[in-house]
Amino acid sequence: METIDLTQPDLYINRELSLLEFNIRVLAEAKKEDIPLLERLNYLCISCSNLDEFFEVRVASVLQIATLDPTAMAADGLTAGEQLAKISLKAHELVAEQYRVLHKVLIPELKKENIHFVRRSEWTATQSKWLEKYFNDELLPILTPVGLDSAHPFPRILNKSLNFIISLTGKDAFGRNSGRAILQAPRALPRLIQLPNEETDSEGHNFVFLSSIIHEFVNELFNGMTVKGCYQFRVTRNSDLFVDDDAIDDLMHAVEGELMMRNYGDEVRLEIDAKSPDETIDFLLARFEMDRSHLYLADGPVNLNRVQAIYGLIDRPDLKFAPFKSNMPSQFGRNKNIFNAIKKQDILLHHPYDSFSPIVDFIRQAANDPDVLAIKQTLYRTGVGSPIVSTLIKAARAGKEVTVVIELRARFDEKENIDLANKLQEAAVHVVFGVVGYKTHAKMCLVLRKEGKVLRNYTHLGTGNYHPKTAKLYTDYGLFSCDKVLGEDVRRVFVQLTSLGKVTKLNKLLQSPFTLHSGLIAKIEREIENSKAGKPASIIIKVNAIVEEKIIQALYRASQAGVKIKLIVRGICCLRPNIKGVSENIEVRSIIGRFLEHTRVYAFENGGEWEVYAASADLMSRNMFKRVETCFPIESKKLQNRILHDLECYLKDNSQTWVLQSDGSYQQIKRKESDDIVQAQIELLNQVNN
Repeated sequence: METIDLTQPDLYINRELSLLEFNIRVLAEAKKEDIPLLERLNYLCISCSNLDEFFEVRVASVLQIATLDPTAMAADGLTAGEQLAKISLKAHELVAEQYRVLHKVLIPELKKENIHFVRRSEWTATQSKWLEKYFNDELLPILTPVGLDSAHPFPRILNKSLNFIISLTGKDAFGRNSGRAILQAPRALPRLIQLPNEETDSEGHNFVFLSSIIHEFVNELFNGMTVKGCYQFRVTRNSDLFVDDDAIDDLMHAVEGELMMRNYGDEVRLEIDAKSPDETIDFLLARFEMDRSHLYLADGPVNLNRVQAIYGLIDRPDLKFAPFKSNMPSQFGRNKNIFNAIKKQDILLHHPYDSFSPIVDFIRQAANDPDVLAIKQTLYRTGVGSPIVSTLIKAARAGKEVTVVIELRARFDEKENIDLANKLQEAAVHVVFGVVGYKTHAKMCLVLRKEGKVLRNYTHLGTGNYHPKTAKLYTDYGLFSCDKVLGEDVRRVFVQLTSLGKVTKLNKLLQSPFTLHSGLIAKIEREIENSKAGKPASIIIKVNAIVEEKIIQALYRASQAGVKIKLIVRGICCLRPNIKGVSENIEVRSIIGRFLEHTRVYAFENGGEWEVYAASADLMSRNMFKRVETCFPIESKKLQNRILHDLECYLKDNSQTWVLQSDGSYQQIKRKESDDIVQAQIELLNQVNN
């Protein structure tokens, strides 16, 4: 049999195009009539905010590669220039569809529910009078237009800020007029203003965009001159922080210094009102040194994700997902000692189906327990106001040894993490920032408790962040254990993060950047050998992304050996399924639903003796080699079976599942009319609430 080169480019899907496909799937949720209307609007906004980050980080990265090494190719064989061309084509299609969904699908449905975005042409005399007063009282005093001339150069435009370019005729008091002015809308201003019914003779919920108000009354800013045109625009910039790991001696200071530059990175996208004349568009493109491939015409507000504000302004439970109550596992009943519960058995939580409060209680009881000597914890994205933070501070003030590893460079949370570090340090918590050059992405907490003559380790390991709010929105697993060997592994990882020394052997944990990548490949290879030997062999993996080439090649080899492989991948997947002779035995699914699928699970049939791991890591090069990650075994057969049951539930889903095709596109599963509806997330909610 001819050997197939598993490195050939046509076996890989482009990473950036795969990420755009994910946003297409998110936007598709906005079109589904069986989803509550305001939730559909949320999906539209999420697809827009995702696209912002895509340009800020991914497109910016490809642009840099195009400049530094134009001939460099991605795994799929595309050069940076070729990627940019394909990205531009697909992104323009996505943006056009976003505005179509807003205007043709959602706004008409919102009107039926008496929720209105009121255009200027639709303002009543009473509404117009109220809005004029609003402009004069609330906006006019703080708006600062800049007339462009030799004394007033083109201002620095903040990343993703709302701006207006205004064309003028006439002369001012000094006889000046360059013909143009720039107005930047302060970020403190709301982008959506709700009209008060009692003052505007209106019914229902009526909203006006800030941009509409400024357009209507912009003449008031230019006394004695005539406004010929006013057009909103927005610039997206490279927002990836650069910190030279070899040239810093204070990581927090270096990150703080870079934060301000995020607002003024290189331009990667220009959005402008679709009604703008070509002359105005060309002027801005020249100013930002961009060509038309970076131009996106907005058929409405240039920042659609600001529309999301109405979700919190409208009290319409009938237009939102029904509230649910997370399950409290029986082991954590009222007033129970959490350490005794963990000592009896390992305990698995599946958020948001299971409550996040046991994790908060775990740390709280540790802070109050006189037998607890030390608490060690990693924090990646955890707000300053989190109850976990206040509890860690309380523990430190009570004299316990508290060590916290904070990852300052959690993208877009850097400022909050710096504030968090300062707050903890003020309370005498030992704060470290991990290892320079490697993000600390592991989610782990270790409590050391003196029980008689025994010093016992209690651990919590998770797939998601220690963040109570996201625990209600993201699916994640968390494991409580007092297994001695596992606890010692966790302690050794903390020593790596806080001290210096050679790599120490871990007995149960797989850890990046040392053993995770090779360990996963070894387990895939074992499935290959089992399949060749006629033993049961299959793999189920659930992650957010699959990009790393060596892992993909190992999965291809497993498929060629007859191993049945089921992949549940929320976002990026660079592996091509269903290629003859390579990946016929691989199926790739993506679940898009009410909750953001965030669990990372690696399950190997192992000849009938299943091995199941949960992890903080996705199958990406950065997770394998540039981050500190943990992948932890689920050793209890009962807990293994629970996770395998959850995975089977996802694999049976016929309502929220998209299946990856070999050409890189996704098709939503279409069930037969005779089939029962299976929604994995609903099934899992029902299981914990029954």
